[in-house]
Amino acid sequence: MIDYSTIHVLVIDDEPAICMSLTAFLEDYGFKASSAESAEEALDLMKNNVYNICIVDLRLPGMSGEDLIVCARERYPAQRHIIYTGSISYNLSEKLQELGMRPEHVFHKPVRVLSLLVKCIKEQVAQARENED
Repeated sequence: MIDYSTIHVLVIDDEPAICMSLTAFLEDYGFKASSAESAEEALDLMKNNVYNICIVDLRLPGMSGEDLIVCARERYPAQRHIIYTGSISYNLSEKLQELGMRPEHVFHKPVRVLSLLVKCIKEQVAQARENED
């Protein structure tokens, strides 16, 4: 059983309302949650904090969400990612698939059943912790 309070989630979305609502939801669930409104801000936060998993919007100002995921995995290999996109027709790129991302790691806005997002967070963190052992 995973203690949610040991999981630090970083929400990365350029829409402040989404950052606030998703962070509040995750905190209500017991997760430690933070947010960033750009890839660059997220990378700055990652320098001083350990995030188990990031929920990443694809369309960000400056660096794209996909590029952020690639960069973050190079720097922090244990970190996991979930894509949270408004793009209905998004398919995982080959590069992200090579990093181990699968279609079930992609959520389309608006997510109507947020418990599925929580389930994905738990599964990814559990898998990352198994790989560490």
